[in-house]
Amino acid sequence: MKNTVELEFNDVLAVAEAARAEAQRNQWAVTIAVVDAGGHLLHLQRLDGAAPLSAHIAPSKARTAALGQRESKIYEEMINNGRVSFLSAPEVQGLLEGGVPIMKDGRCL
Repeated sequence: MKNTVELEFNDVLAVAEAARAEAQRNQWAVTIAVVDAGGHLLHLQRLDGAAPLSAHIAPSKARTAALGQRESKIYEEMINNGRVSFLSAPEVQGLLEGGVPIMKDGRCL
């Protein structure tokens, strides 16, 4: 039987704070979404200046990264390189750069 590690509340806050600090360092006006391994939203924060639409896009990118266990940028590149059939993949909407999975020991948290 495998044991799983899950994000706890304080982990979610730490991840969100690290993302916010990185966004501020780079002067990115973004929305930060943190999801669990199943893609369920745990935290959402739209930073000053971020477009309202980003509050819808960010959770989709985070979910795509978690379910695919890889950065969402990979899917965007696949589509841009001609594999447009991937647009029909079920349950995947955030096929844009920006979603990053939180991994530990090869597993998405």
